[in-house]
Amino acid sequence: MTTSQESDDQKTIPVPQAVKPAANAPAATPAAPATSLEEAAAFARVTDDGHVFVIIDGTEHPVGQYPDATKEEALAYFVRKYDDVIAQIVLLEQRVAAKAPANDMHKALETINSLIVERHMVGDIAALESRVETLRVAIESLQADQRKAAEAARAEMLAVREAIVEKAEELAAKRPEQVQWKTASGSMNELFDQWKEAQRSSVRLPRATEDALWKRFRAARTTFDRHRRAFFSQLDSNNAEAKRVKEELIARAEALQTSTDWGATAAEYRRLMDEWKKSRRASRKDDDALWSRFRAAQDVFFQARAEQNAKVEAEFRENLVVKEALLEEARALLPIKDLAAAKKALDSIRDRWDAAGKVPRGDLQRVESALRQVEDAVKSAEDEQWRRSNPETKARSNSMLSQLQDTIAQLEDDLAQAEAAGNAKQIDAAREALEARRMWLNTLEKSAADFQ
Repeated sequence: MTTSQESDDQKTIPVPQAVKPAANAPAATPAAPATSLEEAAAFARVTDDGHVFVIIDGTEHPVGQYPDATKEEALAYFVRKYDDVIAQIVLLEQRVAAKAPANDMHKALETINSLIVERHMVGDIAALESRVETLRVAIESLQADQRKAAEAARAEMLAVREAIVEKAEELAAKRPEQVQWKTASGSMNELFDQWKEAQRSSVRLPRATEDALWKRFRAARTTFDRHRRAFFSQLDSNNAEAKRVKEELIARAEALQTSTDWGATAAEYRRLMDEWKKSRRASRKDDDALWSRFRAAQDVFFQARAEQNAKVEAEFRENLVVKEALLEEARALLPIKDLAAAKKALDSIRDRWDAAGKVPRGDLQRVESALRQVEDAVKSAEDEQWRRSNPETKARSNSMLSQLQDTIAQLEDDLAQAEAAGNAKQIDAAREALEARRMWLNTLEKSAADFQ
């Protein structure tokens, strides 16, 4: 066998191995079946001495010689070369169909085309040429699509990079005192990670564009770091001054903690608390510790005051028991039958009342009001006794009695309305007034009987 590029003693050529697609690539289209000798015979002529010719559009073209073999063996040899080219075409068609990167497809296509032009094969050469031209058009279309996609990807990547830079510049442009540094530092680190991830992307920007964006990003990070260092340097200075001021307040608070001048010292602690609230905060760790010391000094004083108040409260409650008993004794004087004896007994009750001392603040108004009711009743009885000796009083007695009865009726209506409204304050006031008027009514009725 001989061709312009093969030695005479070459008998066989290697058969290309099937290309294994990637795991995530589309399933490959099955390769075309090998060309049969019967099909190939329509495109070839083989001489007895092994010369082989391929027929293209009715014209014979020499292919080569395969000596010392039968015509079938010679034909089969060059048919295998034809099948090899078909296999390469099929593989390239599959790559186009899978939309693989088209950068080197033209080179592969030209290699296939050069094999077809050499005519060292037997088969339907015209069909091969038609498939090659079809492939050429498809590759050019694929390259155009991929160029367009690459441009879109670069545009998208440019937008991503610019967004990263703009966010970094926005962080760097903020006034240091307005920045939440922990959050902002995390955001800047995330932007840097995004930048590095974008650099690892397969989409590349023009070198000049990427360099310009990197300079802006680097400048923003540098400014951000400079502001952060300056801010925390000033913060350290402010913390030191705040700590000094609060330690002075603590010293003043600790000096007062053993005082027993309860009112004045409590007022001074309120002033210290106002100063504390107005003072600048130190660092969280220092401020928490300083506050604990300041609060502890106050707690010593207020705990001592609370213990003293508890003793006083216990004494006041004991006094309340005494006054409650005196109230029962005073109420027993009503209705008044013997004015002189009632006045004497009430004087004794008053003396013991004053001697009993203070009662809890919540009970003060209640017991004082109850005693005043008895006092008012005795005073009313005394007034009535004087009126009985006054002729004009007799004339007014019946009128006063009628007016007081009307007043009691009105007060009973007021009490009913207050109870219906659920107004505790009005209920207490109405009951107190009603009870006093009823006492007066009893006294007036007795006086009126005396005038008969």
